[in-house]
Amino acid sequence: MIDRARRWIARDAGGTAHWALVDAEVAPPREGEITVLVRAAGMNPADLKHVLAGPASAFPVPLGYEISGDVVAIGERTAIGSGDVEIGDRVVAFRVQGGYATRLTISAAKAFRKPVPLSHAEAANLLLAGTTAAELLDRARAVAGETVLLHGASGAVGAMVLQLAMLRGVTVIGTASPASGDRVRRFGGLPVAYGPGLAARVRAIGAPVAALDAVGTDEAVDVSLELVADRARIVTIAAPARASRDGFVALAGRQPSSAAFRDGIRGELVRLADEGLLRVPLARTYRLDEAIAATRVLAEGHPGGKLALIP
Repeated sequence: MIDRARRWIARDAGGTAHWALVDAEVAPPREGEITVLVRAAGMNPADLKHVLAGPASAFPVPLGYEISGDVVAIGERTAIGSGDVEIGDRVVAFRVQGGYATRLTISAAKAFRKPVPLSHAEAANLLLAGTTAAELLDRARAVAGETVLLHGASGAVGAMVLQLAMLRGVTVIGTASPASGDRVRRFGGLPVAYGPGLAARVRAIGAPVAALDAVGTDEAVDVSLELVADRARIVTIAAPARASRDGFVALAGRQPSSAAFRDGIRGELVRLADEGLLRVPLARTYRLDEAIAATRVLAEGHPGGKLALIP
């Protein structure tokens, strides 16, 4: 039996003018697959970024990389990433394609039991930001007792870095606007206002041995280079051109090594969230048909937390 769903696609390269909410077939799950009734779809800047360019032959592209929902069909001899699966189980899934949808058939290996403390909207935003944050800390080789500098500490990835660093015993000096300082403190960081004089303000707080960049501004890069001697411990997810020019580390989820690390850490992040040790700051939810309006808010860069689409 073929189910029907509504889903967002990018018909061609470019911005949201090329997006459409369409009817789609949802094939029954084969061996190793499950079908999920989507309760929430996480929203990330990458959702738009990855369809801004590309050959015409690559389109249409289903939108959305992470979801939370209920298992409604299971293929033969199938288990999810965290073990056996039954109809009705609540799951989260990351590195899927087409999460902006009402229903989706996916590889069961991409799914894990939803952390109980998190709502569907929160859970749908756990893994992309969480795996990115975990890789930043890993590549910077941050260990207990050290101090690191984090640019963009009040954002989604920043909030995850702060929480994971605290669990490691790592102190984080986090840049943010003055209005966002309380959020940095809430997640365990030491806030410092960005802007002229940033390096001096950081020195007044501590001596970072590594720098993590989640914003990509020249200020973030320049201050990181000034304060951190070992360029192998300066890691960015937002300034690849500067990393290439100045000899520090740039990460991207499509790099094979990054993809392998992020896939491997998913289960640990789900476990931490299930134990109440990882929180997801949620700004607001939107209806599925409001995806374009929600994307505009996300593109502004300061939504105040994560956004989710609710089918």
